Amino acid sequence: MSTELRRSLTLYGLTMVAVGSTIGSGIFRTPGQIAQHMHLPEYVIALWVLGGVIALTGALTYAEMGSMFPGAGGLYVYLREAYGNTVGFLYGWFILFVSTAGSIAALSVVCAEHLMYLGGIENTVWRWLLWGDHIYTLTLAGIWGVGITVFLTVINLFGVKIGEWIANLFTGAKLLGLAMIILVGWWFVQPGAAAANASSVFANTPPLSLPSAFAAALVGALWSYGGWHHASFMAGETQNPHRTVPRAMLFGAAIVTVVYVLANIAYIRLLPIEQIANSKTVAADAMNTLAPWGGPLMAFLIALSTFGTTGIYCMTSPRIYYAMAKDGIFFKQLAEVHPRWRTPVNAILIQSAWSVFLLLFWGTFEDLIEYVTFIDWIGLMLVGTTIFVFRHRREKARKAGNPDTSEATTAPTYRTPLYPVTPLIFVSICLWFIGFTLFDNPVKAWAGIFVVVIGWVVYRFVFKKPEA
Repeated sequence: MSTELRRSLTLYGLTMVAVGSTIGSGIFRTPGQIAQHMHLPEYVIALWVLGGVIALTGALTYAEMGSMFPGAGGLYVYLREAYGNTVGFLYGWFILFVSTAGSIAALSVVCAEHLMYLGGIENTVWRWLLWGDHIYTLTLAGIWGVGITVFLTVINLFGVKIGEWIANLFTGAKLLGLAMIILVGWWFVQPGAAAANASSVFANTPPLSLPSAFAAALVGALWSYGGWHHASFMAGETQNPHRTVPRAMLFGAAIVTVVYVLANIAYIRLLPIEQIANSKTVAADAMNTLAPWGGPLMAFLIALSTFGTTGIYCMTSPRIYYAMAKDGIFFKQLAEVHPRWRTPVNAILIQSAWSVFLLLFWGTFEDLIEYVTFIDWIGLMLVGTTIFVFRHRREKARKAGNPDTSEATTAPTYRTPLYPVTPLIFVSICLWFIGFTLFDNPVKAWAGIFVVVIGWVVYRFVFKKPEA
C-alpha cells in the first residue's frame, strides 16, 4: 500500500467539514438542558454568545498553527511540535478512545432515535449490567447506531471526495433546516410565548447558584460548539493548506456562532422558556407551533444532521492516527493508505470498531457527551497554549540569528489578532471549565483521565522514542 494522501479538498469543502463537524445533535438537543440550568431568556442567549466567543477565540488561535503546518494530523502535529512525542501521542490516543469514538457513538444514537421516531418504532431498552450505581444498557437505537456507523465507515473507505460530498450535502441540509427555524421564529413569533415568559416564576427567577448553573449549562454549549477544529485534521488532503486550513476554521466557527445564536432567539420567540427547559426535542416543538407536520419535518432534518456529522467524524480523525503512525509513534499499520482509494483504511476501521464497542457498552447519550466533553476540552486547551511556545521559539531564533527554517520556527502566513489576549481568553475559559467539571462530575472526569493514563503506559513501554 501507498503512504501518501491525495490533496483534493477545496476551501468550500473544508469549511463545510468545519461547519458539519460542529452542527450535529447539539443545537437540537442541548437548548433544553441549558434553559433548565439558566432559567432567564437573557441568560440563555448570553451563554450561547459566550460559547461562540470561546469557539471564535479558539479558531483565531488555531488558525496561526494551521498556517504553519500543512501536513495531515492537525492538532496532534501542533502538540507534538510544541511539547514532544509523548504529549502528541496522548492527544491522538484520547482522540481515538474517548473524543471522536464517543462522539460518533452519541451522534449515531441520536440519528437512530429520530429515524425510529419517523417510523413509529419504540426504542426498546435492555438492562444487562449493574456496576455500582450505574446500569449499563443496550438499546434498539444503539443497535441501529451500529448499523449507521458501519455504513458510514464503508462509505469513507472509498475516498475523501465521497466524504466531502457527504459533508457538503448534509451540512447544506442542516443549515437549511436551521434557516427554517430562524425564519419561523422571526416571522411567526408566538405572543403566548412572550406572555408566558413575562408571567412565569421560572423565567424570572435566576438560578440559586449562578456559577454552578453556568458551568453545568456550559457543558451543553461546548458540546454543541465543538468540532470546527476538525478542518485541521484534513490539512494533508487540502489544496493550498497554508491558506485554506486557517480560513476554513475561522469561517466555520463564525458561521456556527451566528446560526446558533439566531436559532436560540427563534426558540425563545416560539416557545415559553419553561417549555424549552422541559423538552428534549425543542426544534420539533418549535416547528409544531407553525403546523402539525413541523415535528416530523424536524425529526427528519435532525436525522440528516446527525448522519452527516457522524460521517464527517468517521472521515477526519483517522488522519491523526495516520500521521502518528507515519511518525513511528503508533501502530505502523495505521499509516497504510489503500492504493486505489487513497484513504487510511486501517485508521478508519479501528476508530469505528471502538465506536461500535461504546455503542454496545457505554450507557446513554448524556453519559457519552459528559465523558467526551471533559477530555476533549483538555486537549483543546493544551493546543491553545502551543501558540505561546511557537511565538517564543520564533523570537528566540530571531534574536539569535538562527537560520533554522523548520515549520515550528518559520513565521506563519496568518497571525492571531490581539495576541496574547485572544489565546489567553480561550485557554482561561477552558481551564475554568476543566477544573469545575473535575470537582462537579468526578466520575466522568476520572474515567477519561484513566484512559489517558493507560495511553501513557502504552506509549512508555511500546512506542517511546527519544524526544526531539
